[in-house]
Amino acid sequence: MSKKKDLKEEKEVIDNETTQQPKQEISIEEQLKQDVAQEKDKFLRLFAEFENYKKRTSKERVELFRTANEELMTVLLPILDDFDRGLNEIKKADDKELLKGMELIKNKLYNSLTQKGLSHIEVKNGETFDVELHEAITQIPAPSEDLKGKIIDVVEQGYKLGDKVIRYPKVVVGQ
Repeated sequence: MSKKKDLKEEKEVIDNETTQQPKQEISIEEQLKQDVAQEKDKFLRLFAEFENYKKRTSKERVELFRTANEELMTVLLPILDDFDRGLNEIKKADDKELLKGMELIKNKLYNSLTQKGLSHIEVKNGETFDVELHEAITQIPAPSEDLKGKIIDVVEQGYKLGDKVIRYPKVVVGQ
């Protein structure tokens, strides 16, 4: 009987080993699958982060090139203003040839700057004053009731470089 009992116990041990072995293989297999999934997730996150980095640096580079000339443009704006003032005085003197030459030089400078992204901000007398778009340098009594809160005179032109305002138009507002 002891032989039967020993055989029975031996059979149970063999059965347990065979049933445990697939469990270990499955758990190792599952563990490997989990490890692969974790590594894949890490890779995808790293890849997405790198793509975002590339997009961000590309956008920053484009913005830098777009506004790199901003300092130079702000230095040249007073020269454009001087051209405008000079042209107004030459028009008073009625010297057609001098006026033609000065306009030619001013237009050449202005066209060169517009090719680099500079644009003029249009402001008209009688337009409603907007704090976001204009800089009021003074207020005077309005000549008529309909000019209250409106632009009466433009003292200095405003300019934009691309979409960014580099100088707001300076205006006189009716009170």
